[in-house]
Amino acid sequence: MTVPVQTSLARPSPTISPVSSPPRFAVAVVGAGAAGLAAALALARDGVETALVGRHAPVADGRTVALLDGSVRFLTVLGAWTEIASHASPLAELQIVDDTGSLFRPPPARFSASEIGLDAFGWNVESARLVQTLRNQVRTTPGLTLFEADSAGMRLEDGFAVLDLEDGRSLAAQLVVGADGGRSPLRASSSLRTREWSYPQAALTTLLAHDRPHRDISTEFHTRNGPFTLVPLPGGHRSSLVWVTAERAAKRLSGLDDADLAAAVEHQARSMLGAMRIDGPRGLVPMRGLSVERPVADRLALIGEAAHVFPPIGAQGLNLGLRDAAALRDAVFSAREANRDPGAPASLAGFGRARGVDARLRGAAVDMLNRSLLTDFLPVDALRGLGLVALSAIPPLRRMVMREGVQPRLGAPSLMR
Repeated sequence: MTVPVQTSLARPSPTISPVSSPPRFAVAVVGAGAAGLAAALALARDGVETALVGRHAPVADGRTVALLDGSVRFLTVLGAWTEIASHASPLAELQIVDDTGSLFRPPPARFSASEIGLDAFGWNVESARLVQTLRNQVRTTPGLTLFEADSAGMRLEDGFAVLDLEDGRSLAAQLVVGADGGRSPLRASSSLRTREWSYPQAALTTLLAHDRPHRDISTEFHTRNGPFTLVPLPGGHRSSLVWVTAERAAKRLSGLDDADLAAAVEHQARSMLGAMRIDGPRGLVPMRGLSVERPVADRLALIGEAAHVFPPIGAQGLNLGLRDAAALRDAVFSAREANRDPGAPASLAGFGRARGVDARLRGAAVDMLNRSLLTDFLPVDALRGLGLVALSAIPPLRRMVMREGVQPRLGAPSLMR
């Protein structure tokens, strides 16, 4: 069932004739994925007249997202967490097992959320559930107008950005938020410079049922071909799988029947959760990365995968996108409080700097971990092994790294604190 062109809860600008000019908004968010939905909700919640542009296409099953503590706080403020929580599993502990066969292989390292005063580092939920909950929320949010059509392009005109839609309609906004994914047309048509790279790997994803309980422990095996990660799902005997391995091997695994794939997963997991059964659809994710020199241009701010693409390692991708959304809300709110144009360069400068630094630091950490696993250079193995030993043996260092991994201590958006 489709949503009307404009919801009855929207507040149209009284100064614009709908016949002669397109409707005007303070902000138009392009993209109906999790980051775009969250950004639109956060803005409309504070009374910012917001348009959400994008088709609400089905979300592929078989993928999950580990929402870290800051993201959970953000979703709670947006009113979405209560519905999500009953379908999410806590990540109370993280276990890292070196399975590279290195001469410098350290013992398994375990990290507990209780050490930093949390019940869980985050919560694992199926991606489709998260997106559908946010979509339900936007349909009932005052001040949020839905345009369920793809953007056909953006042009600047008289102090506004005009979005032309593929169904022939148009709208204007002081600021356009590009949340239109890793292949972002808005980014491609802008002046922003990007850097893209790829890895000789792919990630196999699926859902599993297993005989032994996971006890809310997420386990990550570091193999010579990449991380193999089992993340708890509700019920105690279900987990999601992200198996990063060589591209050819990933394709071979994805072609196995359920019984053979389950046996391969059980073997790779050292039978720690007992017998496995495939309990959901499969996905095969290419391992690639993308970064922008800066996430802002003329009346445009990029968030989520439009601004940065990470391989599915370390639960950083979507959590970083949600931080983008929360930080953008702060930037627009500050501009409104100062009676400034939210799309002006001065209004976006701080957002651009802070989000660029956060994305580069997180991206570098993920890239360094992945590349360190792909090499058998002994000094690299030794450094990685010593790092895990130090984290296990030095509590203050371990707690600092855990806190930073869950939420950056400096510059956290206000709705995530």
